[in-house]
Amino acid sequence: MEAGTPGRAREFMRVLVIDIGGNSVKALVAGEAEPRKFPSGPHLTPRQMVSAVLKLTEDWHYDAVSIGFPGRVRDNHVASEPVNLGPGWVHYDFAKAFGRPVKMINDAAMQALGSYRTGNMLFLGLGTGLGSALIVEGNMMPMELGHLLYKDGTYETYLGLKGLKRLGITKWRDCVHQVVVRFISALELDDVVIGGGNVTKLDKLPPGCRAGDNALAFRGGFLLWDMDNRRKSGARVTASSPSPSSSSRRKN
Repeated sequence: MEAGTPGRAREFMRVLVIDIGGNSVKALVAGEAEPRKFPSGPHLTPRQMVSAVLKLTEDWHYDAVSIGFPGRVRDNHVASEPVNLGPGWVHYDFAKAFGRPVKMINDAAMQALGSYRTGNMLFLGLGTGLGSALIVEGNMMPMELGHLLYKDGTYETYLGLKGLKRLGITKWRDCVHQVVVRFISALELDDVVIGGGNVTKLDKLPPGCRAGDNALAFRGGFLLWDMDNRRKSGARVTASSPSPSSSSRRKN
């Protein structure tokens, strides 16, 4: 997958972007300034999510849907059940439920796509869990760094919400810095973006990093369809990252 810039495709296709998080589900349709949201949680099923989104957006008109999912996505389908949501996601038919074509991508990858500028970029999402994605010269590589072993647990159990509650804010911040420095030393990176709802809890960013913006997840969702149309038309896909309007910037 190549990262790119929104182009004329969105003039002809209105896309609804859904960003599923452990605390809330947010939705935004192309042309609107403000996202809408409702609570998520460990018991949220895909059927409940779709029903709530349809009700939330019943006055919005859209032609296609992009979904950022907090777990493994492969070939446009959920590959394994999420850790922080309810069951039933793997075999659920989202296109049938919405009655429109659907593109699915890992939620961290969707925000990474919207945050990308150039070169090799690592994205880390500090939220209920730990999202991660790597973009190498425009090519997206979703990752699951959070599930790798770290100390007596995983990176996610230390940098995710449970780690924050267990360690306390000071030790959690120190842990975030240590882990980010470890990743930077292991990968040849030009850029590191730290996003997710808990990035605001850092008193300072690790050296060489910039803060992400959750609103850029929506930009990434729009780009999924924009890039597809550009490939079909033969247009070249380039990369840049203009800032979203201030009215659409929101944190978890």
